This record gives sequence, structure tokens and C-alpha cells, in this order.
Amino acid sequence: MTTTLTKAAPPLARRHPYRAALATARGRTGIALVGFVVLAGLLAPLLAGHGPTDQSALALAGPGTPGHPLGTDDLGRDLLSRLLHGIRADLGIIAVAVPLGAVLGCLFALAAAAHPVADTVVQRVFDLVLAFPGLILALAITAVLGPGRLPVIIVIALAEVPVFGRLLRTGILVQRGREYVTAARVGGTSGGRILTRHILPNAADPLVVQVAVSLTVAVFIEGAMSFLGVGVRPPEPTLGAVLSQSMPYLAQAPHFAAGPLVTVTALVLGLSLTAEALNREIRR
Repeated sequence: MTTTLTKAAPPLARRHPYRAALATARGRTGIALVGFVVLAGLLAPLLAGHGPTDQSALALAGPGTPGHPLGTDDLGRDLLSRLLHGIRADLGIIAVAVPLGAVLGCLFALAAAAHPVADTVVQRVFDLVLAFPGLILALAITAVLGPGRLPVIIVIALAEVPVFGRLLRTGILVQRGREYVTAARVGGTSGGRILTRHILPNAADPLVVQVAVSLTVAVFIEGAMSFLGVGVRPPEPTLGAVLSQSMPYLAQAPHFAAGPLVTVTALVLGLSLTAEALNREIRR
């Protein structure tokens, strides 16, 4: 009688959570929406048939007007061109502001992890930033620097510093109590190496999700500042500025506001779906 020994099949390796998240229906839809908006902004000079500040005699022309697929605004400027260049301007602002806020917040968190006194100081700095309502902070910075891209970038970055800082600080504190960190200390690994090679990689996943969330918040902040007239200087178009200019003409020319509203909705929905897909996979 012979006995056949069979090896147990090795467990299937789980896909990387980021790749798995983007393979879900939410992830694919979110990336498609964001990709479409980003591509439209990047190709603005090629897709727009007119300059964003070129004026004509066709004020408030409706969609389908020859040469103006989305119509014109109150000054006869092509709405498609202003929409595409507005997307381009918004993407440029948030692409700088959010990473800047993330880097500064993470540096503060690392400083807080270095010493208890530094931790106390950093937490008070975060409390001070969070104590200012976003609108008051935007008005204060604009009053000092004047309207433009720089104040918008500063406001968004400052709003995100405590968010990323507290998130990373919490992740570091959680990972410090794990068994693998204790084992590394017992093995004689230096504190700096433990932080960079073990703790930070395991605390980084929530930061990736937060980037997607913060990009969504940045879109709203830029739109609100431009809507209130304390953002980018006219006549440069942004989504918030185009929407603000359309308010007096909603009853007369509803198409004026349709473009920026649809675009902001698509961008925010895409970022939200992407963030939700990433969060679900990372928490599994």
C-alpha cells in the first residue's frame, strides 16, 4: 500500500491594496472621471478654439452657436475655452497646494515624534491653525498678499497641514506599540532606522487616502475663494470664477453656470469614489 504525499498549495498572494482598489467598480469610475477632467485641462490649448480672454460681440450666446459650442459669457468670451483653461488653472493650484500641505504636515509629525516637548508644541500649532475658520483665514491672507494664485495655494496648504500632521502622528503612535517594533528595538536597531524602515511604511497608507480627500477639499476651497472674489485675479479663468460670473445671469442664461457645475461635480465625485475605494481596500 502506497501513500501519496501532496504538497499543500501555497496561499494566493493578495494584490497590492492600491491596485486592488483601482480595479473595483468605484475605483475605475473614480479614476475615469478624474482622468477625463485632468485630460481636458491638460489639452486646453488644443481643444479650445479661442483664447480664454478673447471677446466678441456675441454676449450670452447659447450653446451650439457657431464657433462657440457651449455659448459665450456676458463679455462674449467663449465658455468652452474658459472652462478648459479654468480646469487647467485649478489643477495647477491644487497640484502644488495639497502636496505642499502634506509635506509640511508630515514634517511636523516627524518633529513631534522626536521628543515630547516638540510634540506639545506641534499640537498647539495645529490647534492654532484649526482655530481659524477657513473663510477668515482666506480673507486675512488675501488682505496681506492681495488676490492671486499664491494666496489660494497658501490657504489650501495651511488647511491641510494639521490634517496630514495629525494623521501621520497617530499612525506613528499606533505602530510604535506593535510587536515588530519591540522586536526591532530588542535586536539593537536604531530608533531612526526603526522609524524610516518599519514605522513610516506601515503608517503611510492612510496618507494616500487622505491625499484623494484633500484634493476634493482643495477644489472646494479654490472655488469658494474665486466665487467670493478673493482668489485668482480676473480675467484669468478658474471654475469658481466662471461660476461666480454666471450668478447674475442664471435665469437669462442658465448654460453659463452649467459647465463649471458639471465639471466640479465630476471632479469631486471622481476623487471621492477613488478615496472610498482606496480606504476600503486598505482597511481590509
